[in-house]
Amino acid sequence: MRRETTHVVHQARRRQLLKGAVAAALPGALPVAAGAARDTAAPLAVGGLPVTCNLTLPIACVARSNANARLGLGPAPFAYHKFSGWPEIKESLMTGRIQAAYMLAPLVMDLVDSRIPMKIVSLGHRSGAVIMVRTDSAFRNFRDLRGKSVAVPSRFAVDYLFLRKMLARENMVLKDIQVIEMAPPDMPAALYAKAVDAYCTGEPFGASAQRAGYARPLAMTRDEWRNYICCVLTVREDVIRTERPLVQDLVDHIQASGTWLDQGPANRDRAAQLAGGRKFFNQDPKIIKFVMDNPHDRVTYGDLRMIRAEFDELMQLSVEARTLKRPIAFDRYVDESFVKAVRPLKLIL
Repeated sequence: MRRETTHVVHQARRRQLLKGAVAAALPGALPVAAGAARDTAAPLAVGGLPVTCNLTLPIACVARSNANARLGLGPAPFAYHKFSGWPEIKESLMTGRIQAAYMLAPLVMDLVDSRIPMKIVSLGHRSGAVIMVRTDSAFRNFRDLRGKSVAVPSRFAVDYLFLRKMLARENMVLKDIQVIEMAPPDMPAALYAKAVDAYCTGEPFGASAQRAGYARPLAMTRDEWRNYICCVLTVREDVIRTERPLVQDLVDHIQASGTWLDQGPANRDRAAQLAGGRKFFNQDPKIIKFVMDNPHDRVTYGDLRMIRAEFDELMQLSVEARTLKRPIAFDRYVDESFVKAVRPLKLIL
C-alpha cells in the first residue's frame, strides 16, 4: 500500500510540474516559447546529459567546430549545453532557452500529447542500460531480486520500462520488488553502502561501480532488449519551420558521429578523450572508455534508424506503466524527413 501511495503522489507531482511547464510555454507566456525569432547569429543551443547515451552529441559538436575552423568560418552553428537532469532539459527546451536536446523518448511523447510543439528528428544510440548488483551478492538471475530494492532514475526513464520487461519475462509483478527513484550519480554509492540491492540505469553509472570492483552487471539491454532506444534528438517545431537547413546539418553530424563511433576501438578511444573534457561530460575518460570496451557493444551508435514499430512498442510499454496517458500517433512526435535526407560526412576529429 505504501508503494502505491508513493506512486500516486509521484504521478500527481509530475502532472503538476507538467501543467506548470505547459502554462509557461503557452503563447504570450515567454517570448521565445511564443515563437519569436531567436537570435540566429548565436549557435543553436543543444542540451544533453553527461551520459554515454548522449555521446554522439559532443562528437558532432567537435567535428562541426573543427570543420568551421579549417574553413575559416568562425564558430560552429550549433553548440553543446550540459545539463544535470531531465527536468532541467525539459523546461529549457519548452521555454526556448535551448532549441534542441537529447530527451527521453517517452517524455517527448507525453509533452507532445500535452500539445508542446516539438519533434524527434534522430535517435542517439541503442542499448546502454544495465541492472547492477554487488559483486559479493548471491544474485545470479533477475528472479533473485524478488523482495529486494531496485533503484531507477524515474518512472519516466526507459530504464524503468526495461525493469518492467524483465519482471514480465520472469512472471513477476511490480509488487515483487521495491522500486526506489534515485538520481543515477547517487546509485553506485547507494549500492556500495547496501542502501539498495540493485540499480537499473544508463551508463556510465553502471560501469563506474564495475570498474571500481564492487559491482557487476546482472542484466544488460544488449542481451535482453537488443533494439533498446532511450535518448532521442528532439527539436522545437518553430526551429524546424524557420531553420530547417541548420537542423539538417545537426542531424547529418549526429548520424555521421554514430557511424564513426562504431567503426572501431580507435574511434571510441578518441571519443572518450573528447567527451571527457571539461567542456562536455567533465568525466574521467577511462570510465567512458570502460563503457566502450566492456563489452564493445554495451552501447552502440551505428544504427540510428527511427523505426515506427520500435517507437510503438515503447509507447505501449509507457501506457502500461501509466507514464503516458494514452497512445499517441508516431507522426505526431517524429519527423523522419531529416534522417531520410541525411548527407554522408567525413568528420574532422
